[in-house]
Amino acid sequence: MEANIQTEIHEAQDLRAYSSSRQSISSLQSKIPSNHYPKEVFFGDFGSKSGVPGSRGPYSGGLTASYREISDEDARLVFINDPLRTNEKLEYPVNKIRTTKYSVLSFLPRNLYEQFHRVAYLYFLVIAILNQLPQLAVFGRGVSVLPLAFVVLVTAVKDAYEDYRRYRSDKVENCRLSLVLSDGRFDPKPWKHIRVGEVIKVSRNETIPCDMVLLSTHDPTGVAYVQTTNLDGESNLKTRYARQETQMMNPEEEEEKMTGLIIKCEKPNRNIYGFNGNIVFDEKHVSLGPSNIILRGCELKNTSWAIGVAVYCGKDTKVMLNNSGAPSKRSRLETRMNREIIYLSIALVCLCVVVCTCYGVWLKQHDDELSLMQFFSKTDYSETPVGKYDYYGIGMETFFSFLMSVIVFQIMIPISLYISMELVRLGQAYFMTRDRSMFDESSNTWFQCRALNINEDLGQIKYVFSDKTGTLTENKMEFRCASVGGVDYSNGMMQSIEDSKTGYSVTDDGVILRPKVSVKVDSELLEICKRGDKSIVHDFFLGLSACNTIVPIIVETSDPSLRLIEYQGESPDEQALAYAAAAYGFMLVERTSGHIVIDIQGRRQRFDVLGMHEFDSNRKRMSVVLGCPDKKIGVFAKGADTTMFSVAHTKPSDDSNIVGATQDHLHAYSSKGLRTLVIGKRMLSGAEFEEWRSAYEIANKALMGRATLLKNVAFNLENNLTILGASGIEDKLQQGVPEAIESLRVAGIKVWVLTGDKQETAISIGYSSKLLTRKMTQIIINNHSKESCRKSLDDSLLLCKKLGVVSDSPPPPDGNANEIALIIDGTSLVHILDTELEEKVFFF
Repeated sequence: MEANIQTEIHEAQDLRAYSSSRQSISSLQSKIPSNHYPKEVFFGDFGSKSGVPGSRGPYSGGLTASYREISDEDARLVFINDPLRTNEKLEYPVNKIRTTKYSVLSFLPRNLYEQFHRVAYLYFLVIAILNQLPQLAVFGRGVSVLPLAFVVLVTAVKDAYEDYRRYRSDKVENCRLSLVLSDGRFDPKPWKHIRVGEVIKVSRNETIPCDMVLLSTHDPTGVAYVQTTNLDGESNLKTRYARQETQMMNPEEEEEKMTGLIIKCEKPNRNIYGFNGNIVFDEKHVSLGPSNIILRGCELKNTSWAIGVAVYCGKDTKVMLNNSGAPSKRSRLETRMNREIIYLSIALVCLCVVVCTCYGVWLKQHDDELSLMQFFSKTDYSETPVGKYDYYGIGMETFFSFLMSVIVFQIMIPISLYISMELVRLGQAYFMTRDRSMFDESSNTWFQCRALNINEDLGQIKYVFSDKTGTLTENKMEFRCASVGGVDYSNGMMQSIEDSKTGYSVTDDGVILRPKVSVKVDSELLEICKRGDKSIVHDFFLGLSACNTIVPIIVETSDPSLRLIEYQGESPDEQALAYAAAAYGFMLVERTSGHIVIDIQGRRQRFDVLGMHEFDSNRKRMSVVLGCPDKKIGVFAKGADTTMFSVAHTKPSDDSNIVGATQDHLHAYSSKGLRTLVIGKRMLSGAEFEEWRSAYEIANKALMGRATLLKNVAFNLENNLTILGASGIEDKLQQGVPEAIESLRVAGIKVWVLTGDKQETAISIGYSSKLLTRKMTQIIINNHSKESCRKSLDDSLLLCKKLGVVSDSPPPPDGNANEIALIIDGTSLVHILDTELEEKVFFF
């Protein structure tokens, strides 16, 4: 890396949690009276009452802080399958969307307003107006207007064409059809006519027309899979669930019964990850959360059909609330041109002042001779209103000469420059969209130029900010190694002792069930699993197969005697762990909202899912409460090592040796660039379980503040865990990533990479991606206060000055510059970006 290049690897899940929660909480708390903040829910002696605020449970909602009933004034009431009653006040918009910037009436004034933000346009407009005055008409009056009119016209045509493309896209979107329940059957209806309260049926691979609460799906468990690429860019499938109370209803046969249901939910907001509401069902309130709503723009995947009720339509949908419209973008070059034109205008004014001053002096000196000159008649304009006079006095003549000089010297500011730039941009866009070197064969996608005004900014980039997972890596997780009970089982798996092509399989009614993805296993660890002992190894793989949100799907093959089990879930890490557990004989074969079935070494066992606290960025772990076949109740948890070890029980025993050994193994895994997770377990007594269940139900029924309450419950549950072991998962870099990053560095671009991995893992990935090199001087900042961050930055800047590193200097041609890499953890970055220290970070 050259002297002016900064590389950064951020261990930044803390940063994400900090920024998102701070924004959400502050925006929501400003709308909530102080007496509506929550009463914390705690139980037993499960841990400290200073629980980490915030969580996302299976039915969690926003980050508000009350579990009072939301009032009718603050809620949206949706009468299912009764759009007339729902919209009786005509306050809810229809599902028609509009993303165009202009309308037929607003195009001319708004486009002219935007164009005349360019200083040169205002300048030439003034010139054209001055040239219309008889006393100042240097050129033909019509000719003086033509250049400006032509430039404005060409730009207006370009803007109109871009907006017309948006109009056509809106028209196609609004005219798409969906099946809407009417008179006991589903009939096609254009999207633009869908209203809040209508029941909609969506089939596989169809796009969701509006924000709708799931009522039922083809799957008996009520699960549906959606792809949210159009919302958040994530390609992983997300699981959404219909509540069991509505899953059993058939809308076509029980239309009248469904019509009596009411959904009470929050008003439209921009938070695509939060939703609070409930269904009034037989005089009881059934809570709804983010897992029960599918948003407009998502696609239904791996699910034959799903039925839901529209709760937000059109401009009230979350995707439209987050769409601020087509902005008027201006490139840095255009901004620079505006500034340069101001400088030229100042020079022009100075030149005109010199000319008019000289002209005034000349008039003064030849005052007695003006009557004899051809173009002057020394008659004062003010003496009589009658007649036409050519001379207006020295003062007015001097002023007119200044204005005429402005018109004569207008060529100093070339109006053709703007039209030339517009034509060049069109040409650039044409060649960029047809550049075969930027064609992606896998997706059959060409380069797209969505904004013609900022082409040249591609050549002005100084910083590249990149996520790691799914951006630099393939996002295809492979289970590579494990530490169980303090014993490292990594060498065997790396050597692939077990034949990965055969893998683990079970036979059910003459049909062979086998995981769709094979995993390389360690022979020694596999033998321990086959013994069937309820050892720490047994609990470890039971935790891998149970502590997740994976749903197994049975896939038919060409061989009628063979079926494959495919694990679908939101997280590729969970998929990799589930396939690993199956390879060792712990195969998850069934999941419903209330239980799971795991085939353990050929014996199927049912576990009741009594509750689940899903992963969130504050706790950095998830947990599940299981009712085991032997009537015992256990808690299995998995998460980041820092948070898992902090809640492990500290009683002196063999467990302390396991924790120490596991930490050593985790460090070794991280140094190899592997993603790591720690697995833990805890058994609950009957009293502890009852206290947890009571608190869990209170939090789950809360309409407002459900997320915060569930987080507090989860934090108190996840304590005194017995550490079972840890896993190592590999996420390979995408092809060409090291070469691309190296090219960016050589070009003088500063590359920042954001990752939630351990720092050792991040550094290892940095080396493999050529973000870091062995020649670099690494500056590592891991501090927990603003002052310590300030001191570390000052010391780092001093070191850079000693090494001769200057931020804005270009890379030397011989490439022998001092190389600096800055590595900051998430906690330090929060302090730095929240204060004046931010400027120091960008010095590197």
